[in-house]
Amino acid sequence: MVALATATGAAGLLAASTLYNAGQPDVVSLGRGKASVETIPVAQFASADSVEGDQLTPMPSPSASSMGSGEASYYGSSDGFAGRRTANGEVFNPQRFTAAHRTLPMGSRVRVTNPSNGDSVVVRINDRGPFHGNRVIDLSYAAAREIGLIHAGRGNVRLALLT
Repeated sequence: MVALATATGAAGLLAASTLYNAGQPDVVSLGRGKASVETIPVAQFASADSVEGDQLTPMPSPSASSMGSGEASYYGSSDGFAGRRTANGEVFNPQRFTAAHRTLPMGSRVRVTNPSNGDSVVVRINDRGPFHGNRVIDLSYAAAREIGLIHAGRGNVRLALLT
């Protein structure tokens, strides 16, 4: 089974899970909001590419739900976080495109865009944070470098949850 989570509010949430709950949605706390998790049989989803007649139809590209904007920072270059365990249990590697977010489910993919230069990167949420200031996301060193935040140490970003 594949589970889809939908959240009420400005940022609709779509996440994959392998939980089976006999058709009853689970409710997952997401900070101040909640999301229900509903199972949908895998058979209802098309394979990566489907063939219709003589034509190959590619799978549609992921859609994104805007999550607004805010300040981002980064961690892991020389601050001792490399090699430590993240909130989801994996070893933190600052050279991977990962991030910390306070409420998004682990494994969520988020497009982070630096509006000052238009550069963007897709990160996977694997940790919790940020825990200082009004920051909305903590990026790994590699992700921050990709969108040009290393020199300043932090900056404004736009976030979009990929579904």
